[in-house]
Amino acid sequence: MLWLRYEFQRVQQADSLPDTWNQVTVRSLREAEPPTADCTQQYPDNKAWFGDLHVHTAASYDATSFGVSTTRDQAYRFARGTPLAMHLRSDPPDFQPPVLRISAPLDFMAITDHAEALAETRLCYTQGTPAYESLVCELYRGDIRLPIGDRAQSLVRLASLAVFGQDRSARVCGTDGSLCRDRAIAVWQENQLSAEAFNDYSDNCAFTTFHAYEYSLANEASNLHRNVIFKSSTVPQAALSAKDAATPELLWQWLDTVCIAGNEDCDVLAIPHNSNWSSGRMWYPYSNRDIPLQQQREQAALRARLEPLAEIMQIKGDSECRNGIASVLGAADEFCDFEKLRSASETIPDCGEDISSGGMMLKGCASRYSYLRYALTAGLAEQQKLGVNPFQFGIIASTDTHIGAPAAVAEKDYQGSHGNDRDMQGRLLSKIEVPGDVAAGSPVRYNPGGIAGIYASENSRSALFAAMQRRETFGTSGPRIEPRFFAGWDLREDVCQSSEYPADAYRDGVPMGASLPPAPADVTVRGPVFVASATRDPREGGNLLQRIQIIKGWIDRDGRTHQAVFDIAGAAAGEASVDAQTCEVTGRGFSQLCGSWQDPEFDPQLAAVYYARVLENPSCRWHHYDCLSLPEAERPQSCSDPDLPWQIQERAWTSPIWYSAATP
Repeated sequence: MLWLRYEFQRVQQADSLPDTWNQVTVRSLREAEPPTADCTQQYPDNKAWFGDLHVHTAASYDATSFGVSTTRDQAYRFARGTPLAMHLRSDPPDFQPPVLRISAPLDFMAITDHAEALAETRLCYTQGTPAYESLVCELYRGDIRLPIGDRAQSLVRLASLAVFGQDRSARVCGTDGSLCRDRAIAVWQENQLSAEAFNDYSDNCAFTTFHAYEYSLANEASNLHRNVIFKSSTVPQAALSAKDAATPELLWQWLDTVCIAGNEDCDVLAIPHNSNWSSGRMWYPYSNRDIPLQQQREQAALRARLEPLAEIMQIKGDSECRNGIASVLGAADEFCDFEKLRSASETIPDCGEDISSGGMMLKGCASRYSYLRYALTAGLAEQQKLGVNPFQFGIIASTDTHIGAPAAVAEKDYQGSHGNDRDMQGRLLSKIEVPGDVAAGSPVRYNPGGIAGIYASENSRSALFAAMQRRETFGTSGPRIEPRFFAGWDLREDVCQSSEYPADAYRDGVPMGASLPPAPADVTVRGPVFVASATRDPREGGNLLQRIQIIKGWIDRDGRTHQAVFDIAGAAAGEASVDAQTCEVTGRGFSQLCGSWQDPEFDPQLAAVYYARVLENPSCRWHHYDCLSLPEAERPQSCSDPDLPWQIQERAWTSPIWYSAATP
């Protein structure tokens, strides 16, 4: 078993791509791209569109290892409102699986199956292929079972494929690897055809799909995964994976060369996720790396161009912030202790300026470079040192569902996210262990995931993609909260009362995702005016809002990282509560909130970054609903774990607004 652990942590060290990857064709599988027509519904002040940009189906090797059978087409139909029967491959013919539904269709979606092992997953399940009878495929399918529990067995199946996923195993791919290369291209083309079939090209613009995949790099069991999202149907006809690109920089270079520079109709961006599992590697500053200064600048600039967004939350936890990071100055933020896979009470050594390893196994030290808040602040320091900010990213959220159920995020109806947690007993497990320390997990600490929000004038690929590039995006922990965030030197403090809001805010300021222009010569030392607003989730069961906060990050004159949290609208804690026995929410709350604010500690000589966070009133967490449905004597230990909060506060995060220090 120890060999599995070693192989999982092993990475390729190649610093360049095989020549064949620079020869990949870029084209559309359509004979002709339909003419772009303006959508019937136009929104000059932009509308909030909701979607999911992180969805896995049975084409992903990990989903299949957990028994998932959901197809791409089923996932797209689910996003449009069709119920999904959650079948697993192991179900007997007469089994009646749970049926999932979403209360309102999505506006947009991307299926992001792992590029790694696209071919191997298919080959292992295709009788007659040379791979089918191989030992590794037998282990992956579960034909060979080890003397361990069922849930641990599924993790071993996953690990078996992750092993040969590091290279093109001759046992599966043939001696020259061509069997896997050809099959991977075929599966990627199937993905494209499915995305095209479900994209609404009419002027109704009812549903938008993006061609996409996941690049899943793990260095020393540390997560460096990205979702690759293309603007149009014109895409490379092979999906570059971590098997061939051993660093994110190689991925960006390839996308830049082959797609953006190689074809005028091809455009693309990458979205990193689960930095909470990255051991500090996701946002490690370029200025700290042992490479020449010019190379630092070039890599930082490339990243800034290719990665305008970051995923703040999904099923594997929140990546906003964490209390107890010793190198961050400022008061503790009580709302940082939200959906943490490593308990908020766990004492974890601080990494300081170093990186760690084992983040995907919930091990290693705690680094501020694993969390978006501190990465945003680190970007300010990088700007000073390199002349470019590689971490000037907007914020989204998504699910990372591995059952093909985009936006199935309701706490009350959570049915798991991987297939092996479909039953309640599986979901409520405090820990899964595999002998040899191969893997460990805590299903009860997973969550239903989040949703991506985009502000655009219409629901089309071009409009949504442009909004992502300019970072006018937001993420929520599941509810369809609509937050807005503006800043400007000329914004009126009473803009919330304007009948023309948000048009006035667009006219006199900049929206989330933007940088403030230089201050006018006559600006007061009080600084810019910030305006944040939010509308509650209007769907049945949507909770009332509690408050809006603005979070500020900055680097002081001594290079130290600071954070501060300011309440700007709404009610204080304790004015609403949730009943532990019924999950009924009572007390004060708001359908809408809006507030203006000026930074009381504004220093025109210090760069700063600001974003808004919207909090709902407290509600029951998903596992508490499950626990309440069981007789008290049958409830597992996780139901009474004092370290696992039974209530949560759902939320939304806006993309930041940046302020650059005034020139002396």
